[in-house]
Amino acid sequence: MNQLELKTGTKAVIKTNLGDMTFILFPEIAPMAVENFTKLSANGYYDGLIFHRIIKDFMIQGGDPTGTGMGGQSIWGHPFKDEFSEEAHNYYGALSMANSGPNTNVSQFFIVHANTAPPQMLNQMEKLSEQGYPEECVENYRRVGGTPWLDFHHTVFGQLIEGKETLEKIACVETEPGDRPVNDVIIDTIEIIA
Repeated sequence: MNQLELKTGTKAVIKTNLGDMTFILFPEIAPMAVENFTKLSANGYYDGLIFHRIIKDFMIQGGDPTGTGMGGQSIWGHPFKDEFSEEAHNYYGALSMANSGPNTNVSQFFIVHANTAPPQMLNQMEKLSEQGYPEECVENYRRVGGTPWLDFHHTVFGQLIEGKETLEKIACVETEPGDRPVNDVIIDTIEIIA
């Protein structure tokens, strides 16, 4: 599977006060993360929450009902385990679980906004590709950007397929110290399309 080419399957439309973003989800790769996200979305958990942390050229983060980055709950009532795969990477537009360390996933998520990957990291990855690291992965990071240092630290469970202009708009809002937007960026609702 090349996550950048996948277009069919379960989708999530994150509707915000600045526009919509549509993601293809990866239930085969991250079944628990997808189940958690889709059920929380269907139950209205994310409705009215804000993107509380926005760092241009890095990521936008939401899914915390307290709006502080310290809260959240999974559908199981406790954190759930990481689900890493060689087939899912933190490319530009990746939808990933935010966490506070290994196996601490609850409701918070982020969307990668890095348009480029650091050249020194790409060079390291190219050396790794000579030892079996997927060359396609290196090429994808080179082509679309992303945050390769987050791979195998954060579960990737979806990929942006529509609404890049909305991601760009959100990522460019003015922020205060602590990377909090001056004006709230609100998740109106998240619609799941099977």
